[in-house]
Amino acid sequence: MLESGLSVGFNVTLILKTNPYSPDIEVLRKAAQILLSGGLVAFPTETVYGLGAVAFYENAARRIFQAKERPPDNPLIVHIAELDMLEDVAVNIPEDAYKLIRVFWPGPLTLILPKHPRVPPVVSGGLNTVAVRMPAHPVALGLIRETGYPIAAPSANLAGRPSPISAEHVIRDLYGRVDAIIDAGETLYGVESTIVNILAKPPVLLRPGAYPVEQIEAVLGVKLEIPAFARGFGEAPVALAPGTKYRHYAPETPVILVEPVSGLENMVNRVKLIAEELLKDHKKVCIAASRETMKEYLELANKGVVVIDMGSRSNLFEVARRLFKVLRSFDDISCDVSIVEGFEEKGLGLTIMNRLRKASTSKVLA
Repeated sequence: MLESGLSVGFNVTLILKTNPYSPDIEVLRKAAQILLSGGLVAFPTETVYGLGAVAFYENAARRIFQAKERPPDNPLIVHIAELDMLEDVAVNIPEDAYKLIRVFWPGPLTLILPKHPRVPPVVSGGLNTVAVRMPAHPVALGLIRETGYPIAAPSANLAGRPSPISAEHVIRDLYGRVDAIIDAGETLYGVESTIVNILAKPPVLLRPGAYPVEQIEAVLGVKLEIPAFARGFGEAPVALAPGTKYRHYAPETPVILVEPVSGLENMVNRVKLIAEELLKDHKKVCIAASRETMKEYLELANKGVVVIDMGSRSNLFEVARRLFKVLRSFDDISCDVSIVEGFEEKGLGLTIMNRLRKASTSKVLA
């Protein structure tokens, strides 16, 4: 186990490094002790890094909101490691929930369920429902088991910023604000869990995520309702789950999203026109492009535009996994303005477009 301290002001953050596949038991025990004493620990899941507190510790949960500068009505997700824990955080669980649990847990699916009275209102954003999932990452599962309690955890970033897929991202946003960070390398999916309100009839997709909606519909045998905010347009009137209200995933660099409504060629041409206009204003421009279209921006690259590889349109898993790293790279490169290509809303394309629309400062249809 390797430990180091990073300090800001009077606070020190421990960095605990471990193997993601066979986590060091001493790391898990140290982190569990911090949680049981009311502390905050950032840890990897298979989706993104989460910032955890014991779900039943009201004061610890409040510290999550303070550390992230998170609005108090934005609920947290409660993470469990065993099905026995589910009955400690939720009641009157419908059969449709168990249909999904049997197929998708452990894994990146969050379900909205009736809240157990033991869960403090701060965790659920004052609602009578609670968001619950069972992560699939060995470190997350080991930490929950070692702690002995469910862990409430949103993504381990400052509110509104791109979610963290590595401990380095967490350190940039939260060092000095939290008690410990478990560093186990990059996460697998790179985007958050899919959130479904299974209590609604028909069930409602609240946030597209690492599981495509089509897979969930196949198990339930019904089409999910997909409101506009789940596609990234506007906000939900009430935050039933994370990612449904407030601006999310945004770098400090302004993002122009160009959506391909009439073909890739038109989209590429529009990206070029926007970039040329920005260059006339002496702006440092970044373009995030699919691998299929990167060659179209060679002339712009020769003029100083930074072209960033988002991955292949034939492999949306790759694009999703790279997405938050790409968004964070705009700030790292010190771009004045970034232009991002859009994707078709099928499979993980819906998840990608949800994140890009919420991260963007302006949108262009091409």
